[in-house]
Amino acid sequence: MRQAIYLDYAATTPMHPVVLKRFAEALHDTYGNPSSTHQAGREAKKLLEQARTSLARSIGASPNEIILTSGGTEADNLAIFGTANAMHEQGRHIITTEIEHHAVLNPCKQLESQGYEVTYLKPNQTGAISAEQVANALTDETILVSVMYGNNEVGTIQPIVEIGKLLQSHQAIFHTDAVQAYGTAIINVDELQVDLLSVSAHKLNGPNGIGFLYERSGTKLPSQIIGGAQEKKRRAGTENVPATIAFAEAVEIAEQTKEENTSLYQTYQERMQEIFQQHQIAFKPTVPADIPVLPHIFHVSFPGADVETLLMGLDIEGVAVSSGSACTAGSFEPSHVVTAMFGTESDNARNSIRISFGYGLDLSMVEEAAKRIATVIKRLVK
Repeated sequence: MRQAIYLDYAATTPMHPVVLKRFAEALHDTYGNPSSTHQAGREAKKLLEQARTSLARSIGASPNEIILTSGGTEADNLAIFGTANAMHEQGRHIITTEIEHHAVLNPCKQLESQGYEVTYLKPNQTGAISAEQVANALTDETILVSVMYGNNEVGTIQPIVEIGKLLQSHQAIFHTDAVQAYGTAIINVDELQVDLLSVSAHKLNGPNGIGFLYERSGTKLPSQIIGGAQEKKRRAGTENVPATIAFAEAVEIAEQTKEENTSLYQTYQERMQEIFQQHQIAFKPTVPADIPVLPHIFHVSFPGADVETLLMGLDIEGVAVSSGSACTAGSFEPSHVVTAMFGTESDNARNSIRISFGYGLDLSMVEEAAKRIATVIKRLVK
């Protein structure tokens, strides 16, 4: 049987063996409730806060600015609904982009139904929006600007630093969804000048069900989950201590290997393109080489191919890729990201796939996957 080759790391990643071992140890040993005052509770609290400190260090934040959540979606929801609740007396206008993850887009749509005005900025054909677009959309009523750090489908990195500088003289809270970038990009919240930043563990070889929202000190953000006083009354519910410990372990590994992986993923992408050329198949990277992108994402179109048939053919060949975000992977509707970039009539939304790299791959596996992709394309495109 042919080896299955996983190339969908932007959707989720396998847990790193070291992280898995630490997770299992924590599940076995750390059973106390960190809110309890007895010895088991105090030990859980100590380990929880050590992990929080490690997570904070990875983005240049203070530990008390980290709100543990169940993942990126909850972090995004807390940022958006929390800001809307806190700032509604200052205004009811929000700025975001057409290419955000649905964890941002759908909360914004819900707020629209409640009377908020939302401006959705349109990207150019490289998948980027500009600080100038944000500036032109700002009003005295704007209370929140939410722009993702790097796109989860095509990989384009947004001008977060420039937007952060722009908003220093405005009341709007600045949020960035960094779920796809965390672990691969160098992130410092003070350099970015963001007020809120969302991340998730399962994108960087950590466990599912754990993430955090960075909340800059002084930012108003009422809890959206009501209950106990956990997370300094910002997110009720007993903390998932073992998952947080494993998350911190995954982050430590990611920080140590970031530079090496960036170079490795560039090699993978270049080698894939060489093999496509050798097999004489037509292809086009969605984002030009001179545009900053997340290193692990390679979005590519194959003129004449049909994405639904292509994905099924690759699955039969044992190659796992995606047509877009994992949240819509069960549907073959055109990607909202690619449609926003190229328009509803463009073939790009119907012939492109997202290839993404991560832990567990080697060059021989990437080369084999490229050959299988070329074989399927030749079979489909006559």
